[in-house]
Order: sequence, then C-alpha cells, then structure tokens
Amino acid sequence: MKLEELKDLMVEDLLEKERNMRKELFNLRFQSAVGHIENPNRFKEVRKDIARLLTVMKTKKSLS
Repeated sequence: MKLEELKDLMVEDLLEKERNMRKELFNLRFQSAVGHIENPNRFKEVRKDIARLLTVMKTKKSLS
C-alpha cells in the first residue's frame, strides 16, 4: 500500500482499511497456528501497512 494512496483517503475510509488489515493479520496468525500459512512474509507487510495507516490517520486528525 502506497503512502500517496492513503493520503488521498478520508479518515473513515482509513478506519475501514485498518479494520480489514487487522482482520487479515488475525487470519494470518490463525493460519500460522494451524500450520497452513501460504506466505509467512505477509505478516511483516500487513504490520507495516497498519503502521502507515495509523500514521496517516494521526496526521490527518491533528491537521483538522
């Protein structure tokens, strides 16, 4: 997920994306526990995407 894409979104859209990313992270953890994970590197990507989302949301909230 690109930072430029996130900056164009509204806070509500960012919240929705965050919820979806956290669900994906939960599913990845569940798959890992069961032993059926396809791409273990996706953990790192999802965590970084969540951090980007939170950073953009924080800056948007502080500007408004």
